[in-house]
Amino acid sequence: MTKFRLILLVSAFLMLVGNQQFFTNITRVYPLDWSTLPFLASIAVVFTAALVLLLSLVCFGRSTRPILIVLLMLSSFAAYFMDSYNVVIDADMLSNVVHTNVDEASDLFSWRLVAYVLLIGVLPSVFVWRVRIEPVPFRKDLLSSAKMFGGSLALAAVLIVSLGSYYASFFREHKILRYYANPTFYIYSTIKFAGRYIDSAPKAFATIGNDAHIPPEDNDRELVIMVVGETARADHFSLNGYERDTNPRLEKENGLVNFSNFWSCGTSTQVSVPCMFSDLTRDDYSEDDAENTSNALDLLAKSGANVLWLDNNSSSKGVADRVEYHSYKSSDLNPECDEEECRDTGMLTGLDDYIRNHPKGDIFIVLHQMGNHGPAYYKRYPKEFERYTPVCRTSQLEECSEEEIINAYDNAILYTDYFLDRVIDVLKRHTPEFETAMFYLSDHGESLGEYDVYLHGLPYMIAPDEQKHIPALMWFGSSYDGVDVSELRKHKDDRFSQDNVFHTLLGLLEVHTNIYEPKMDILHSSRVPDEWEEHDASSVASQPESSGQNGSTN
Repeated sequence: MTKFRLILLVSAFLMLVGNQQFFTNITRVYPLDWSTLPFLASIAVVFTAALVLLLSLVCFGRSTRPILIVLLMLSSFAAYFMDSYNVVIDADMLSNVVHTNVDEASDLFSWRLVAYVLLIGVLPSVFVWRVRIEPVPFRKDLLSSAKMFGGSLALAAVLIVSLGSYYASFFREHKILRYYANPTFYIYSTIKFAGRYIDSAPKAFATIGNDAHIPPEDNDRELVIMVVGETARADHFSLNGYERDTNPRLEKENGLVNFSNFWSCGTSTQVSVPCMFSDLTRDDYSEDDAENTSNALDLLAKSGANVLWLDNNSSSKGVADRVEYHSYKSSDLNPECDEEECRDTGMLTGLDDYIRNHPKGDIFIVLHQMGNHGPAYYKRYPKEFERYTPVCRTSQLEECSEEEIINAYDNAILYTDYFLDRVIDVLKRHTPEFETAMFYLSDHGESLGEYDVYLHGLPYMIAPDEQKHIPALMWFGSSYDGVDVSELRKHKDDRFSQDNVFHTLLGLLEVHTNIYEPKMDILHSSRVPDEWEEHDASSVASQPESSGQNGSTN
């Protein structure tokens, strides 16, 4: 067959077979009836024409066959994840894919995925490989591509103009629907993602807070442990009013302050973790800027604090590149590994020795949890924490009932409650010689089937609150006398976000630097008056006006 016919056939196949979620979302906005039928049919034609238009620009001669095969294979994966979890393949999702590891990828394997890849990817690819494409001279091939381009553009234009009232609302009011088009949107996202890394010159690393220091008259040593949670959502913490008792241990702790109105910077680990440790707000954040600028850990280390990052997740996403880092994803370091995986509690092994072996300076430790990483929630906790049953024991969430999914997820929250209580026990053992504190917050939330959406990673502007509203809390030992805990509890329902984390960490360890913004420090209004009053005044005088009280808006 001709090249044009093969490209048209592949494009039509992908539109009809690989876009279940695309048309499902469209028919929710434009319900199928006799009045909308012409528009819905035209949508299929317009997006098929758009794909033909794109392929006409890249398919020449011998490149046609491999390009179509790669497109079919990638589209089979995209169709599976969109149909199964209602996710969007945008640039941030592609970044997550690039930075994932084998363990995370294996959790997403299922026989349904194999079926999608075989039926949408492999079998049509075999056809494309075996079909004979009519050979034509280069000039004729070029002319054919030009005709394809022009014809596709003209057809799409005619349909859009003839159904202008529908397309006006589709493009202006419901542009989110385009995010589900397979493969056109992920092609656009791939170009956008690649553009992030195409630069004429490497960006120079920018150091900030060079004046960071702890005053010599401050003789009290701080021991602060920050726990970065994974995929926990605020409304499944009983501390926030959830009907299930998912925080039985934390609820008994004195010195605990729970923040009920805390919001993430992103909807994925790849965005939220670097963002929370950066001095950038969500509105200003870019991966490139965060990667090439000093973060909170750098400033704490510069002040003289001993900084340690322990990781039971995929990585620190670049945050801990310049401080001591250890991965606890294997039994080489983690003594608490079972047949499912290595447990978060294994990161606590040896902490007492680390603290004793650093007799000078403050100590700041980050524990990066595996937490509630989905979709295999049932793997995230030991068997003895399976309080809620029955549970979903597959990564194929659509095969489980809503009750089974939530039960497995809540059991993992119970295990996080236990883990945080163990962290507090470590701090209590060292309270006599340190001012001790713990700061916990999740990186982002999780969708558990609401609106037929699962997991996380949707673009922030369309992501539901379940992916952005996160649990956050602090615990203070009896020796931490720099904060009035009862006063801090008055602000527990104030709106905070991960924009506040950078300045709050500086405040927790009483680091003095002109980059510190008191109004962005969660503890600012609850701090016991001392030399920080003078520090706050000088910081306010030397800094521009804050971007907003309590961080960026949702």
